[in-house]
Amino acid sequence: MIHEIYDWMLSWSDSPYAVPALFILSFAESSFFPLPPDVLLMALTLGNPSWGMYYAAITTVGSVLGGIFGYAIGWWGGRPLLLRFMGQERVATIHQTFERYEGWAILIAGLTPIPYKVFTIGAGAFYVNFKVFVIASIISRGARFFIVAGTLQFFGPWVKDVIEKYFNLFTILFVVLIAIGFWVVKLQAKKAIKSSPSPSGEI
Repeated sequence: MIHEIYDWMLSWSDSPYAVPALFILSFAESSFFPLPPDVLLMALTLGNPSWGMYYAAITTVGSVLGGIFGYAIGWWGGRPLLLRFMGQERVATIHQTFERYEGWAILIAGLTPIPYKVFTIGAGAFYVNFKVFVIASIISRGARFFIVAGTLQFFGPWVKDVIEKYFNLFTILFVVLIAIGFWVVKLQAKKAIKSSPSPSGEI
């Protein structure tokens, strides 16, 4: 069934309604659709490389708006929905993740293969700050889709197979690199605080 949905998504790339379809699929994926819109984004970018950034922007806007819709679902009754489909233990884990990381959880979910819809609905269900949620969604989804489109524009059609085969690995490595970067910044900040003189002039 998943393979059939995949082929159905690709079929829209030859349609005059490809761009609206890209927006709708991006919107739906953030709240209930099973497959990410990267499939159609890649097909459209390969077919018209000069429009790659435009397609990435459409995908980002659709995904963020779909995430807001998922947030609304969670806000107005998402906790019972999550309990029904995921169980008490997993819902408790998601709740703890939001309590500890809040915006970072959305940022990571938006970049990685983790089902984004779970976190958009969960963000509403557990009352994550809406402004933080939107900003994190824009950053993470924008980074993901512009990287995909930009890579295809730069390297050409041969990279499509590589992206499809190793997409999960690429996104996980990307998040690891981000985490390392923040760790280095935090470490340097601590060193700077320790080495700075106190207000009285004592070290």
